[in-house]
Amino acid sequence: QVQLVESGGGLVQAGGSLRLSCAVSGRTFSWYAMGWFRQAPGKEREFVAAISRSGGTTDYADSVKDRFTISRDNVKNTVYLQMNSLKPEDTAVYYCAKTALGPIRRVSEYSSWGQGTQVTVSL
Repeated sequence: QVQLVESGGGLVQAGGSLRLSCAVSGRTFSWYAMGWFRQAPGKEREFVAAISRSGGTTDYADSVKDRFTISRDNVKNTVYLQMNSLKPEDTAVYYCAKTALGPIRRVSEYSSWGQGTQVTVSL
């Protein structure tokens, strides 16, 4: 089975930065668009960012636009989420996922998910 493993989460003060990584197993990483989602306690999973197969097209939720950057390395089979100017409301478990579609925001269109990595932003 395909495996997606997130890493890079942690505790950071407001205004700080974190870089999340998602390593994807298999030989077909470049066939998939990739997305980052997050889920805070008691809330539904929400879209954060997505990137096309080639990395040439990206999409961001309004709440993170201009602060977060999604990127991918199709040689390393890894997708990244650079998070700058972090706010307490960014606190959540962050998940990466893959889809056979292009960059898309709907959770149900993603076929595989990682286990998540916790991001906590303190005041």
